[in-house]
Amino acid sequence: MDDEFEVLIIGAGPAGISAAIALARAGVEVVVLERGEYPGAKNVYGGIMFTHQLLKLLPDCLDEAPFERKVTRRRFGALAGDREVALDVKVGHWRDKPYNHTMTALRGRSDRWFAEQAEAEGAQVFAGFMVSELIVEDGRVVGVKVKPGDDEMRAKVVISGEGAQAFLARQVGLMAPRLPQRHMITNVKEVIGLPKEKIEDRFLLEDGEGVAMEYFGEPVKGLFGMGFVYTNEESVSIGLGLTVHDLMTSKETLNDHLEYFKNLPTIRKLIEGGESLEYAAHMIPEYGYNHVPKLSMPGLLLVGDTAGFVNGSLYHEGTNLAMGSGLMAAETIIEAKEAGHDIGSAEALVPYRQKLENSFVLKDMKKFRKAPDFFNNKPHILRDYPPNVTQWIEDYFTISETPKSEVERNIVNKVKKDIGLFRLVKDMIGVGRSVR
Repeated sequence: MDDEFEVLIIGAGPAGISAAIALARAGVEVVVLERGEYPGAKNVYGGIMFTHQLLKLLPDCLDEAPFERKVTRRRFGALAGDREVALDVKVGHWRDKPYNHTMTALRGRSDRWFAEQAEAEGAQVFAGFMVSELIVEDGRVVGVKVKPGDDEMRAKVVISGEGAQAFLARQVGLMAPRLPQRHMITNVKEVIGLPKEKIEDRFLLEDGEGVAMEYFGEPVKGLFGMGFVYTNEESVSIGLGLTVHDLMTSKETLNDHLEYFKNLPTIRKLIEGGESLEYAAHMIPEYGYNHVPKLSMPGLLLVGDTAGFVNGSLYHEGTNLAMGSGLMAAETIIEAKEAGHDIGSAEALVPYRQKLENSFVLKDMKKFRKAPDFFNNKPHILRDYPPNVTQWIEDYFTISETPKSEVERNIVNKVKKDIGLFRLVKDMIGVGRSVR
């Protein structure tokens, strides 16, 4: 391995590998350093791979990529005891390519395959190397120190896709020294093995179809977060996410919360008889647009989770934002090189932010920029509404001799008692404003 390159990428996740493929194709010398034993060994996410940016790089990959199922159904529900109120969306043509650009995947398989595509293009990918420090000279990042051994590797540009903890980005002052607890989600996930036939029977799926189910309210005991169930080929990914702040104040462990979610009546029957295959936890940076850090300095660009590129709305997109940022980082460097500029200079890297602002990455984050702060500042919305709304709807649809006009009056009285009409209207206006 040489010790000086044009571009050095930290992390073989979707952002880093997308950049590596684009750079290698353009004839840029690029090396990727991955801390895990292999790409995907330590990478965790809920389970959905959004593929529209992937298909820009590899247009014909859907038949060969080791994805699990195409997501033909999305379900968003509120749970309270044995009650569930849900929006269930199923679209027939999502069964056809490109499958609404939504696939379930297991990172241990998909990330390794993706890295192999980068190597086929000429990128060098090395696993088992942890970057311990950025080397900064005269205000410019010129390389990294790598463990074991603290050997130095130098490059004209470093792209950091190190992940949500962003140790290196904080080291050089691109973001605050401490991560914001209310904007960091701690996610825990268990993969439970089930026969293919049982999955398709329990989740009402046909061969190859999948469903993504996300739940609010009781799954996280009214805290800011959600539980999820995603179907794989012969397993189910089940988990939940909570803010670091809420997890610390709840005085329960992540595993306590996960076991509680798994044993809710609606969820228990979906995974009954399954075998635990994998258990992992990780961090998700739901900063929101208003808290995106500085994205570059001479010699350095931030991509993916390192930069907080997560759409924390109902879409819960992350992989596509990561890949999009990796592609735009590569594009910035390629354009500078073709123009004969110093590719690591401040001037060469300035266009990166503007490219992101002009793309879906920051446009979508900007649209939902108020949501993280709004829900963090209004915890009662996720705490109080799911149990109350499910109860009101249960009352409305319960068949009895009570006249329907009296049923409706009783529900209005319950709304006044449980929430208050003025507060209900005020909260709904606030929710609407937070997502536009």
